[in-house]
Amino acid sequence: MLSMLLRKLSILNYRNIETALIEPSDKVNCLVGNNGVGKTNLLDALYFLSFCHSASVSVDSQNIMHERDFFVIEGEYANERGETDIVYCGMKRGQKKHFKRNKKEYKRLSAHIGLIPLIMVSPDDTQLIDGGSEARRKFMDVVIGQYDNTYIEALNGYNKALQQRNALLKMEEEPDPLLLDIWEREMAQHGTRIFQARSAFVDEFVGVFQLIYSRIAQSKEQVGVSYVSHAQRGDLLEVIQRDRDKDRIVGYSLHGVHRDDLEFFIDGFPIKREGSQGQRKSFAIALKLAQFDFLKRTASNTSPILLLDDIFDKLDASRVEQIVRIVSGPDYGQIFITDTNRQHIDSILRAGQCPYRLYRVNEGDIELEEESHVQA
Repeated sequence: MLSMLLRKLSILNYRNIETALIEPSDKVNCLVGNNGVGKTNLLDALYFLSFCHSASVSVDSQNIMHERDFFVIEGEYANERGETDIVYCGMKRGQKKHFKRNKKEYKRLSAHIGLIPLIMVSPDDTQLIDGGSEARRKFMDVVIGQYDNTYIEALNGYNKALQQRNALLKMEEEPDPLLLDIWEREMAQHGTRIFQARSAFVDEFVGVFQLIYSRIAQSKEQVGVSYVSHAQRGDLLEVIQRDRDKDRIVGYSLHGVHRDDLEFFIDGFPIKREGSQGQRKSFAIALKLAQFDFLKRTASNTSPILLLDDIFDKLDASRVEQIVRIVSGPDYGQIFITDTNRQHIDSILRAGQCPYRLYRVNEGDIELEEESHVQA
């Protein structure tokens, strides 16, 4: 199993980080500091280098530090074979971002996705349970897209066809039925590919997720995941075309894989309705750790970088202990953990018994405070 390791990270004018240069540990890296000082911003810079966009901000220019004209993020990555990649992202206000691998600019950003497999676990992950279906579709897409570039192309193709069909449906005059048919066939072709990939993912994912949740909760509850798609009703083209008149009345497409969803259960009941705060948080963390496990086995057999952003709040001590045991074990490679609570960090370092670097973060400044190279 290869690990893609971050050797060096440099940041300039990214959110509240004016300048930073870190050379992290190959195993555990802890970022300690109060809320709002920049811990999450450093993780987001790492996320940007993997996915070509921020985890939380949809407009790229909003990541530029206030009263600055540009930002730059650069990461040097290496694997155990000694192969090195330098990934660069720079953006000036009013211009598009530039993404380069080893000084060569990408023609298509989708070609970069999957080079640096990464999973981020954060408090926002409870939106997977409490939020709308879009978050759950994105949950599937983020993993599948990291090991299958053709899936991203299918998503892009489907979304383009969906937008074109919706534009026709919104027209005041009657749309050309031949044009509608063209875009519906495009939707069906790409949508069937998307449905097949999501089905295969969920089938393999569920067992891993249940095992991880059982470890976190120490087998106190039984959990389940079910995939729901219009494509399960038969030929997708027929499903899309069946209610064309109704779609025309509402002005958008009611059927297709853009309405796919995942249903989550605890002890046979919807967790959104029945789960406690701690159970919902445990469920969300287990979903992301199972995402990690799945990606590790599919993305060129590479162990992803794991980002844990302030995830231990509102969990009881036994669940925190179980999560710490899981992520500090040999199945996980390079990890970045943020927390305001130094006690949580110390318990992770004790449980892991592995090399680490601990950084103190204060108002965008990141300083190495403590490190250990000893593998116990």
